[in-house]
Amino acid sequence: MNTTGKVIRCRAAIHWKPGAPLAIEEIEVAPPKAKEVRIKIVATGLCGTEMKMLANPNSHNNYPIILGHEGAGIVESVGQGVSTVKTGDKVITLFLPQCGECASCLNPGGNFCVQFKQSKTGLMSDGTSRFTCKGKPVYHFGNTSTFSEYTVIKEISVTKIDAVAPLEKVCLISCGFSTGYGAAITTAKVTPGSSCAVFGLGGVGLSVIMGCKAAGAARIIGVDINKDKFEKAKEVGATDCINPQDFEKPIQEVLFDMTGAGVEFCFEAIGNPATVAAALASCHESHGVCVIVGLLAAGTQLNISGWLFFSGRSLKGSVFGAYTVSCSFKYNVTYARSAV
Repeated sequence: MNTTGKVIRCRAAIHWKPGAPLAIEEIEVAPPKAKEVRIKIVATGLCGTEMKMLANPNSHNNYPIILGHEGAGIVESVGQGVSTVKTGDKVITLFLPQCGECASCLNPGGNFCVQFKQSKTGLMSDGTSRFTCKGKPVYHFGNTSTFSEYTVIKEISVTKIDAVAPLEKVCLISCGFSTGYGAAITTAKVTPGSSCAVFGLGGVGLSVIMGCKAAGAARIIGVDINKDKFEKAKEVGATDCINPQDFEKPIQEVLFDMTGAGVEFCFEAIGNPATVAAALASCHESHGVCVIVGLLAAGTQLNISGWLFFSGRSLKGSVFGAYTVSCSFKYNVTYARSAV
C-alpha cells in the first residue's frame, strides 16, 4: 500500500514522564514536510545516553518523548526539496546533523553542526512535532527518535548507505561505533607502536579499542571494574585488562607502573568526572593525550590539577568520533559489515 503523503499508524516506545518505564503505544506519524524524510526503522541500538536519561528524572523536560538515536532503516517517503535520498534507500540516522553551511561544518576539523541545538527543543524546524499519541503531540529526540517503527527526520540528519549493508549491524555506526572508533582514529590520532588505555569497556569503549588496534597501537590496556567484559575486550584488540578494585594504589599509578612513563593515549568512555581525572593523570607527562568520549552530564565540574598540563599533557573532547558524513561513512559501513 502506498503511504506517501498519508499519516502512518505504527508502534513506538514512549517515555511519558520522569521515572516511568518506556511504554509501547500506537502512534500517528505525519508525512514529512519540506527537507524532511520519513523512514521505516528496521534496527536501532540502545545507547548509554538513553539509559542515563531513563535513570535520571532531571535529564530533560520534554514529555512525552520518543527516544532512540542509533537507527538504520529504509526511506518510506521524502518531503519537498529533498535531494540526497529517495524512497527505498537504506539510510542511517544522524543525531549530529550536517548542514554543510555553518562555521563548524565549513571547518575541515569541525563536525559539531549548529543545527544540533534544534534537538533540544524536541520539535522539528517549524516548531511542531510529526508524532501524536492519544491525541497529544509527542516530542522528538536527538534529531532522530528511532524507538519508533517510523520516524520523520530532517534531511541533514540522514545519510544513505550501501544497499547490501546489514541494517542490524550498521545501526551502531550512527552513534556508538563511530563515537569510539573515531575518537582513536580521528580525534586522538593514535600512532603506530604507541601505548593506549581505555577506561570503560562497554560498546563505545570496545569501539575505541578497535580504533587503537587499527591505528597500530602496540599496547592497549582496558580498564573496567567488571571483569566479565575482559574477554570481549581482548577479542577486539586489548592486550591487557585490569580492574582498579584489584589494586591498593590509584589506577593512574598502576598504569605508570605497567608502562614505565604513562600511556601515550588515554580514553575515558564512561562519563564520570573522577575517571576523567584519573585518565588524564595516566597519560605521559610530556606528550600524553586524553580524550573524553563518555557523556558527562550537563553542568558536571571536573576536579583536575592545572599542574598536569604544565609539562605538555592535553585533554580533548570528542563528539561522534570527530566524523563528518563525507569523510567517514563509506569506510565505517564497510568496516562494520566485516567486523561488527
